Amino acid sequence: MAKDVESASGEQSLRARDAERIADEVVGLDRGTDPFVAAVRATRMPMIITDPRLADNPIVFANDSFCGLTGYDRAEILGRNCRFLQGPETDPATVGQIREAVDRAQPIKVDIRNYRKDGTTFWNRLVMAPVSDAHGDLAYYFASLVDVTEELETLNTLASDNDALTAQLTATMTRERERDRELALAMQAGGMGAWSVDVATWSLTASESYRLLMGWPRDRPLSYEDRQSLIHPDDREAVRAQSRATIENGADYQIVHRIVTPAGETRWMSAKGVIIPDADGRPMRIAGVTTDITRQVRAERMRTALIELGDALRDLKDPADISFAVAEILGRTLEVSRAGYGLVDRDAETITIDRDWNAPGIHTLAGVLSFRDFGTYIEDLKRGETVQIVDARTDPRTSATAGALESISARAVINMPLTEEGGLVALLYLNHETARAWPDDEMAFIRDVAERTRSATERRRAERHLATLAASLERQVEERTSALMEAESALRQSQKMEAVGQLTGGIAHDFNNLLTGITGSLDMIGKRLAEGRISDTDRFITAAQGAARRAASLTHRLLAFSRRQTLDPRPTDIRKLTSGMEELIQRTMGPDITVESVHAAGLWPTLVDPGQLENALLNLCINARDAMPGGGTVTIESGNRWLDARAAAERELEPGQYVSLCVSDTGGGMPPEIIARAFEPFFTTKPIGHGTGLGLSMIYGFVKQSGGQVRIYSEPGEGTMVCLYLPRHLGGAEDGDELAALADAPHTTQGETVLIVDDEPTVRMLTSEVLSELGYTTIEADDGRSGLAVLQSNRRIDLLITDVGLPGGMNGRQVADAARLARPGLKVLFITGYAENAVLSHGYLDPGMQVLTKPFAMDELGRRVSVILRKD
Repeated sequence: MAKDVESASGEQSLRARDAERIADEVVGLDRGTDPFVAAVRATRMPMIITDPRLADNPIVFANDSFCGLTGYDRAEILGRNCRFLQGPETDPATVGQIREAVDRAQPIKVDIRNYRKDGTTFWNRLVMAPVSDAHGDLAYYFASLVDVTEELETLNTLASDNDALTAQLTATMTRERERDRELALAMQAGGMGAWSVDVATWSLTASESYRLLMGWPRDRPLSYEDRQSLIHPDDREAVRAQSRATIENGADYQIVHRIVTPAGETRWMSAKGVIIPDADGRPMRIAGVTTDITRQVRAERMRTALIELGDALRDLKDPADISFAVAEILGRTLEVSRAGYGLVDRDAETITIDRDWNAPGIHTLAGVLSFRDFGTYIEDLKRGETVQIVDARTDPRTSATAGALESISARAVINMPLTEEGGLVALLYLNHETARAWPDDEMAFIRDVAERTRSATERRRAERHLATLAASLERQVEERTSALMEAESALRQSQKMEAVGQLTGGIAHDFNNLLTGITGSLDMIGKRLAEGRISDTDRFITAAQGAARRAASLTHRLLAFSRRQTLDPRPTDIRKLTSGMEELIQRTMGPDITVESVHAAGLWPTLVDPGQLENALLNLCINARDAMPGGGTVTIESGNRWLDARAAAERELEPGQYVSLCVSDTGGGMPPEIIARAFEPFFTTKPIGHGTGLGLSMIYGFVKQSGGQVRIYSEPGEGTMVCLYLPRHLGGAEDGDELAALADAPHTTQGETVLIVDDEPTVRMLTSEVLSELGYTTIEADDGRSGLAVLQSNRRIDLLITDVGLPGGMNGRQVADAARLARPGLKVLFITGYAENAVLSHGYLDPGMQVLTKPFAMDELGRRVSVILRKD
């Protein structure tokens, strides 16, 4: 009995001494030089220790990093419960989780909002674990803190670089190495390993968790030379350079490098450490922590590789090119010696390789290889199983033939079969010249790549097959229709010549009349000038100008019905435009015709050429008048139209918002066969001499060119309505009186310089002469390249006037675009007699650009130049 009491008393005394020793270690009374204690004190990761044996579990140790993080002095921290870091925005549920973990003596990892001494908040990733003494009694809590404010508030979904701090501290410790074991367990829980290097002897002290990270056997000591041998050959010099910098300059030890474990697995490590000086300040040790970041690095590299793979599969067409590109992506991403594809002959047990990717110094396997020469794994492939060999020397399938595999740099192998209808047809293979592990995430990545590649390759083969089939069908169709086409050729040629004859005959007739008026008037002007009768020339000048304007109108009409007319689209208020024409229309209609206007409230603007729309409206009104020789009513109405898919399809338009402008009459209407031909050029039901047949053709071409459509609604005896549907413009309408306010071309007072680029000398001369008289400085160029040379010089240029169609391979739009690269915001006025709408961006111009159609009046040129220069 006495012995039992004595034993119990001795055990209590031992526990008391252990508790006292632990307390001394915690508060720092024991100033040993143990590398792991030094690492905790010197580390930049905030750490604290609390003592649950004392009332309210107070903090008994806080390192400098914790003080720096919270803003409190150590004296203000020690003896207080961690609650002093909490505040109004701290989540009560999180506090409850921490309290429950403390009550149950369980580890916990949690993100909690804490407060610094100055009142600012931060997100703290708290990793806390209980630590027991040698007798299994709770001794204290060990906690590390990470400020993850930026991570949680800006990235939100990214994990902390030290995600390994989530694991709990293992409470298993040995009496002999209690302090080392506690720190080692904390490091291991964080996915880290602690180490220390004596710079005098270059001896390494490493924790068990560090050896575990390096893949080193537990039963073998790890020396400094051993560690250096584990570092990837390509990274060794960088590691040495970092060590020298830390020792010589006192810089923090910080580097990311690779290691190759004894099992052949390549891992990525992030090492951080500090120099520990002796009493005289000389470098004594480098103590640090290494974290395994392999998973993060591999995940990022594989994510990048999948993006690159997607680009390759999208851009490449040939299956062989796809296979090689995929092999290269796999080889570079996984850092293996070789990657490739081959076609398998199941019966002959051979693989045929056309092309593979090889790392520097590795030879290609292109050709035919027999599987049996390298082992027995062909049986696995026939069953559709992936062959995964870490080391050919130890794998029972290849141990007898390991030499053959090593001779082709394939000591480690992945063979992934590709099957069709259950049969082996191809193989994706990866080889490495040394033993190498194949982690699960890499295998999943390889399978993903293989499936994507297989799908893309099969799709390309199917596309080629379809293309071949389509080509064959096209040839058959061509052969079968050739005879029909030949039979119809004569008829088409006849119709074509009839149309050309009608067109050219009409144009020649009209232009001959107009040219007679122009040339005859010029002859008479010359004759009167020679006779000195200057005052008698006005009527001939007027006649020539009138004939020239009619000739311009004729070309515009021809371009309009062929949809080649140059448009000057502007945001236009149709209601205002129509109201401004009411007096003209009424005078044109005559006394027997009543004109009514009906416009919807809140009418949307539309982007259209106002002048062309005025001509179209006047033409429609004239047609309506001619359809009512005995008088009647013409109604002009407009409205907003929201066309759904069905309504838009009926009008051959895209669904969306449109503005309609309709002209209706109370005449005799039209039968369907007339409506069907109404938009044909030269088709007219009017008597000879009363119509050209170009009016509706011009309207149709103009509206289609503006992105809209024209529809005729009519029945015999019920009158006719013609509707223009124009796309809505999302913005305000322009003031249509802008040019009208400039009745006289104003002279400039700013001395602006205008560059004129035109290959026609007469146009250049006239344009330069007009602008010079208005006070502008002019520069002339006869083609795009010489004009661009002036624009790229240092000369002042305020406005570029250029013809659209220029010789020499550079048109006017190209000159303008190139000029704006050197002179952003340069004002541009295009002049053209034949509308190259593709050059003018399909009729729509960039801000600061306008178009003026040839022929144009000289005063109109002056007004347009003034307007474009004074516009912001």
